[in-house]
Amino acid sequence: MSSNVVKNELLPEGWVFTIIGNLLDFEYGKGLTKKKRNEDGKFPVYGSNGIVGYHDNFLIEAPAVIIGRKGAAGEVSYSDKNCWPIDTTYFINNLKCLNIKFVFYLLKSLRLNQYDRSTAIPGLNRNDAYELSFKLPPFSEQNQIASKIEELFSELDNGIENLKKAREQLKTYRQAVLKYAFEGKLTKEWRTQRLPAGRRVAGRPKKQKELPALTEKELEELPEGWKWEQIKEITTVLGDGLHGTPIYSNEGDYYFINGNNLSDGKIEIKENTKRVTIEEYEKYKKPLNENTIFVSINGTLGNTALYNGEKVILGKSACYFNVLNIIDKHYIRYCITSRRFINYAYKNATGSTIKNVSLKAMREFEIPTPPTLEEQQAIVSEIEIRLSVCDKLEQTIEDSLKKAESLRQSILKKAFAGELTKDWREKHPELITGENSAEKLLEKIKAEKVLAAGRKKLQSKKTKKK
Repeated sequence: MSSNVVKNELLPEGWVFTIIGNLLDFEYGKGLTKKKRNEDGKFPVYGSNGIVGYHDNFLIEAPAVIIGRKGAAGEVSYSDKNCWPIDTTYFINNLKCLNIKFVFYLLKSLRLNQYDRSTAIPGLNRNDAYELSFKLPPFSEQNQIASKIEELFSELDNGIENLKKAREQLKTYRQAVLKYAFEGKLTKEWRTQRLPAGRRVAGRPKKQKELPALTEKELEELPEGWKWEQIKEITTVLGDGLHGTPIYSNEGDYYFINGNNLSDGKIEIKENTKRVTIEEYEKYKKPLNENTIFVSINGTLGNTALYNGEKVILGKSACYFNVLNIIDKHYIRYCITSRRFINYAYKNATGSTIKNVSLKAMREFEIPTPPTLEEQQAIVSEIEIRLSVCDKLEQTIEDSLKKAESLRQSILKKAFAGELTKDWREKHPELITGENSAEKLLEKIKAEKVLAAGRKKLQSKKTKKK
């Protein structure tokens, strides 16, 4: 076997340069039919990207490393249970002279997925992996490296988990902001400064025994002067897009958009968004204006966008409505993004797999409306001040999550350069030199591989005789 080992780096004491093929044999996994898989089985079944089911029997004993061969080529998994790697994988187990956790992290650090050479289904040729060079530490240091990686990864995972929790808490806070906004709580002081003396905010309606039970909407507090209005009462028109397919043209200047093009208040033109000519636009255009709001009502429910003169025609998975001039369109859009609307949409949607909200349901959705445009705009301002803080915090979290993944690779890089165990080597020189050196270890592994190959050849001959 040829070697691509590059010896232009300094080696830690006791280490040696080698290649994967000098140490490891990637064995082929074995296929299982779906009928043989059992979700209640005791042993995990591994595909190229991890566990794909469970089975009553196992193919190999733990611990084992599973490498994606087809599909998620180069992905590396670790199993501490007896398992069944299927035929889209390679596997490694029964290592005598190597720490298998060390091998697992080593293969992770080599990023085997970059060696996919297939043009159709991603695939990893094990011979390519065999040629990859690395620095091999003594066996005792392998144990230390694996332990140190797991310690640092555990701390990193805890940090990532906390970041994800913070991200979920921000989502909850966003909805709380909207809830308070449409209960009039964000502008309570604003109203106090503007209401004539003696006027007070109306309280929660009292439930009388002789009256029918109040609805959830009726139980919600609204400030004095506010009222519940259906969308049809505060709009001039409400409709949906084209129920069909226009004639597309790569030369067209107008985009055919649907609900999936609506994102956080804006129309998002994607790479696969189709275009049409002005002739098609004239056939199917809708009476859009500066007060138009779009809402996705088919498939994904509740995506929103405001119309700002974009050259678009609308598909059926989105509806549009034009609010009256006495209504702030931003106020209405924020109300549509609230949890109350999402709950309403799913409650009134039809369809078991693809949900659809009817135009009738959209027209009848009730919005708590302040009496003046001025207060609506004040509410929008209060919402945006708070949500802008959320946006900044979310961006910080996303940046930190990306850095965490980079840090994971940095940990692996330092580990296999010997940096994480430098202090350990200084304290235990007797465990990394002489008979304990990686050079002696490599000799033992090569000798064991020769013996294993001989045993395999002999077993093959016996099988053929039988």
